[in-house]
Amino acid sequence: QVHLVESGGGSVQVGGSLRLSCAASGYNHNIFCMAWLRQGPGKEREGVSRISPSVGVTRYADSVKGRFTISRDNAQRAVYLQMSSLKSEDTPMYYCARRESDYGTSCPATLDEYTYWGQGTQVTVSS
Repeated sequence: QVHLVESGGGSVQVGGSLRLSCAASGYNHNIFCMAWLRQGPGKEREGVSRISPSVGVTRYADSVKGRFTISRDNAQRAVYLQMSSLKSEDTPMYYCARRESDYGTSCPATLDEYTYWGQGTQVTVSS
């Protein structure tokens, strides 16, 4: 059974930093694309970043490019999101997600392909 547990959220001031972690279990973590998604109250899900399984190719939403860094440690079965220069609009709930399929080496941007989610961790950025 796929199990994803996020941690590391909290409250921070504008310009601050946070590091989110995602602990994965219940499957072969090494072969799946992983992603960080976020969703605020009443808003649509937004793909923040994704990372390929082995080579670790990364992609970012334009809104976080240059400020966020995604990484993974396959030995530890973990995915991380280092967030810096945080803005008030970075505030919503952040979710770690795993792609449904292990097909191919590039990670799709389509959020519907990431069918396994954790429970989320709240990030609050205040001025």
